[in-house]
This record gives sequence, structure tokens and C-alpha cells, in this order.
Amino acid sequence: MYLTFAWRYFKAKKSTTAINIIAWVTVGVIAFATCCQVLVLSVFNGFEDLVKSLYSSFYTDIRVIPAKGKTFVLDSAQLLTLKQQPFISYTSLIAEEKALLQNPDADNAQSVIYLKGVDENYIHVNGVADKTKGKFDLGTLDDPGIIIGSGIQNAAVVTIDPALGTGKLAVILPKKNVTGSDPLEALSEGNVTATGVFTIQQEFDNKYAISNIDFVKLQMNLGKDEYSAIEIKLKPDADIKEAQQKLDQLLGNNFNVQTRYQQNTSLYNTMRLEKWAIYAVLTLILIIAAFNMISALTMLVLEKRKDISVLLSMGATRKSIQKIFLSEGLLLGTIGAGIGILLATIICLIQLKFRLIKLQGGSFLIDYFPVKIIAADFLLVAGTAFLIAFIASWLPARKASKQVFELR
Repeated sequence: MYLTFAWRYFKAKKSTTAINIIAWVTVGVIAFATCCQVLVLSVFNGFEDLVKSLYSSFYTDIRVIPAKGKTFVLDSAQLLTLKQQPFISYTSLIAEEKALLQNPDADNAQSVIYLKGVDENYIHVNGVADKTKGKFDLGTLDDPGIIIGSGIQNAAVVTIDPALGTGKLAVILPKKNVTGSDPLEALSEGNVTATGVFTIQQEFDNKYAISNIDFVKLQMNLGKDEYSAIEIKLKPDADIKEAQQKLDQLLGNNFNVQTRYQQNTSLYNTMRLEKWAIYAVLTLILIIAAFNMISALTMLVLEKRKDISVLLSMGATRKSIQKIFLSEGLLLGTIGAGIGILLATIICLIQLKFRLIKLQGGSFLIDYFPVKIIAADFLLVAGTAFLIAFIASWLPARKASKQVFELR
């Protein structure tokens, strides 16, 4: 019944044209704001998925690092127990240290790198091998290979084309547990051959190089069972939180077990903060629309004073009057939000199919705005519009319910 009155008041001609204009302006502003909110959230979802896919090529499901220091000791029995966990698919042992890469064939062009020594299972725990040009060949202890990021390749002027002749590169890195007074004794130098170049994301391409773990451990002067990290690939049906808890219990307090999210917390937190900050800014547009709604409903209450008196004389309660004008405000909000969400959905579907809206510049992996539609975003936007419409309608509706009863 209340919606019937609200609908009749909405579509009926008013004695003052301004009431109709303000009502439609309110609907338009709500439609615009909700459309923008859905579009922004969908685009951020698309970028978030894109970034996660890029980072998943480098970061593994779970990474185990020492709770203190740079290395830990894990004997063969502990490692076997770890590998036998039912939720683990592959484990890769890592020895990692900051190093200097020099190219003697290019006037000693050099680059500071993070050198990762990995075992043969490394290709199974992440997707670096799939992003590599050339060969993902780690070599052996005596003849180690190195796979470098494309940024490092440019900085050190490295070629991996056999036809042009792939020269030896020098790797200089600090040794562990060296007590001599000569600082040069604390450094080791080894030769490696560039076998491949990976291109994933600038952060990785400019920073990391991957080589044979036995070679890196030798250069770092690590013990037989001493490592910097363990990278773990979980089985597809494994729950990552459960796996983290079980590994925490199994390994004890000397180890820090990180999920993919925890390995790069700052990035994911920044992305979420940006997403919700823009959502909050767009919500301000809805709040501005709420002031228009208050104006339109207040003027409507003044125009319908006689109607309110008639309804009261017929036995309507003041609470019923309040509900009628509350319904009027919610109707404006619902129509506006419905139009906005429908329009945003159409735009998102068109972008998904035809990719009409392009990214400016040619330095991106994709040349269009990625979009991902999530039902929860639609519910959030609709709920926000409904809540703001309800709050904006409350004051005029309360004023209408307190209207003095009079018939002339």
C-alpha cells in the first residue's frame, strides 16, 4: 500500500514543476554515482586479478623462511617429513643472497641482483619457466647457468643468443661465517653462463636472477643442510590457511610460514586501499544526491498537506504517513540505483567482449582496461544507495507524520 502511494506521488504532476525536476535530478545523480561505483570496483577487480596472475608467476603458494637471520638448517629427515604432507605437491629448496653481476665482455657492465639458487623442483612451484625466453637451464655445480630478469639483461648488456656467442658472467656475493680480517675474504666470485631471460613484472625483472642451488651454496659458504627458504606448491584442493597452520605446527617457532598474500602484503594492501578510497569518494556523490532528495521530499510534504489531512481523517496513523514518504524516498533511490547498476553492467559486458576502452601508452602487458564482475560489488553498491536513501528520507517523512491535522 505504501509503495502504491509513493508511486502515485512520484509520477503525478506537481503544482510546482521544480519538485519534479529535483526528483529526476536526484534519480540521475544516484544513477550516475552507482554506475561509477560498479565500474570502478569492476575495473579494480580486473587489475587485481591481472596483478595476482603476474605475481603468482613468481611467488609460490607458501614460502618458509627463517624466523631470525638469513638461513636455517633443515636435515634430510625433516625435509622428508615435510614432503610427505598430504596437501603438498612440490617443494623447492632455495639459497638466496644479494650479489653483483658483471659482464666482462661488455666493459664490465654490472647490475646489483638478488641471486636465487634453486633446485630442479623450482619449475613446478611457480611459473617463471613459462615466462622465460631461451632455456631455463640451471646447469651444474661445475658449469652453472643463470636465468636473469629482462631489466638485468639490459643493465648488464647480456646476450643469450648462441649465434652471437654467450660469454661468461661474473657473480660476486658475500660469504657466510667468515672470520678473517681481510674484507676480500668475505666475498666470493664465480662464473655463470646466461641461459635464459624472464619477463614477468618490472619489480622482478630488475631484481632477480636464478641459478643452480649447489653453486650458490658453495659461493655463500653454506652448510650441507643450510638454506634460505623453502618454496611450496600446494595441491589444487588444499586449503592454504589450513596448510599454513599445519606447517607452523610441524616446523616450530624457528620458521616463518608465509602465504602468497603475506609474501607481498604491501602490494595487496595498497591495491585494496586504493579501491575502497575511490569507492568512498564516489559515495560522497550519493550523499550529495541525498540533499537533493531531502529537498524534493520536503517540498512534496508541503504540497501534500491536504492529502495527509484527508488520510488522517480516514483513520490513517501518523506512522503510516511516515512510511508513505519513506517509501517515496526509497523509490527514488531504487530507481536511480537500478538504472545505474544496469548501465554499468551493460558497459562491463561490452568491455569484456569487445575491449573498446583502451589503456593509453604501449608499455602495458595489455592494451585495454581489464574488468571482472563480482556479485558482491553489486550488492554493496545497491545496499549503500538504499541506506543513504533511507537516511535522507527519514527527516521529511518524520515531518510529514507530524503534520497538523486540518481540513478546509
